[in-house]
Amino acid sequence: MSKMDETIEMLKELTDANGIPGNERQPREVMKKYIAPFADSIEMDGLGGLIAKKEGAADGPKIMVAGHLDEVGFMISKIDDKGFLKFQTVGGWWSQVMLAQRVTITTRNGKEITGVIGSKPPHILSPEARKKPVEISDMFIDIGASSRDEAKEWGVTPGDMVTPYFEFSVMNNEKLLLAKAWDNRIGCAIAIDVLKGLKGVDHPNIVYGVGTVQEEVGLRGARTAASKIQPDIGFAVDVGIAGDTPGITEKESTSKMGAGPQILLFDASMVSHRGLRELVVDTAEEAGIPYQFETIAGGGTDAGSIHLTANGVPSLSIGVATRYIHSHAGILHRDDYENAVKLIIEVIKKLDKDTVARITFE
Repeated sequence: MSKMDETIEMLKELTDANGIPGNERQPREVMKKYIAPFADSIEMDGLGGLIAKKEGAADGPKIMVAGHLDEVGFMISKIDDKGFLKFQTVGGWWSQVMLAQRVTITTRNGKEITGVIGSKPPHILSPEARKKPVEISDMFIDIGASSRDEAKEWGVTPGDMVTPYFEFSVMNNEKLLLAKAWDNRIGCAIAIDVLKGLKGVDHPNIVYGVGTVQEEVGLRGARTAASKIQPDIGFAVDVGIAGDTPGITEKESTSKMGAGPQILLFDASMVSHRGLRELVVDTAEEAGIPYQFETIAGGGTDAGSIHLTANGVPSLSIGVATRYIHSHAGILHRDDYENAVKLIIEVIKKLDKDTVARITFE
């Protein structure tokens, strides 16, 4: 199998795995399989985050590179007497991208049941109601059950995870990859490939490739993983907004797919650490790696939790510009993913004790 095929296979397995916040076992197993060959040890935090350790210099600074395992999805809240499922969103959803979409319900015993998100048909709505988006609270999931008892016989129960159903595809432009859950299996893939890229390479530190949990409900697992690691430097690798589709103005976003990893200057969870940011920018310039700046006024990344660990951890969020995040189908550019890996590896090679001390206390 070619390198291209191996990478595509990994990305497909990561995105095909189903894992909403608090239910990350499937993607964690995939990440573990791919990162284990390049790690000295693998541990978990108490919430189920995966922590793979790669030692360069035993007394060197601890560098945390974190993607989050969870994706936005839903949870069954109740089953009505006719067998329709009411649900709770888990993570941020926009109602307009949900109706008539196919979903997968994963039961307690691991059985996967197909459903579709439904609502009243427009034919019986008033003309005014037709113009308005349907409220999420008025939607339901239809699994083809005829009663509550039948749904229960199939193993469906409140608390079951529901995820978008979508097939990973390489698009006609082979650099563009279409999948569910890029937010944030691409960060997990980058953490895997950073450890892979450091195989046999001298680095003056200890690197932790981390798959955190429960990011989409408030950056929760990054807090527990960082408490366990106690890093000296933190990187969150996540998706960012791609501003290159119709209707988005320069004022809203200037990021483009394929123009390099995003260096996040500011978001609602963190002001990027100036010393670390400057080191990353200088490294990108020296290595000829393209990059772009981004600011996101709403929303945050795992760096928002990592940088508040213990006495404070210089942290930076690095993004991969992605179209249509928090929907069934996202698109990203393979070059941005590969350049993010390259950039983080080059920075890690520079993060010795002296550099970390200079960054932290300048």
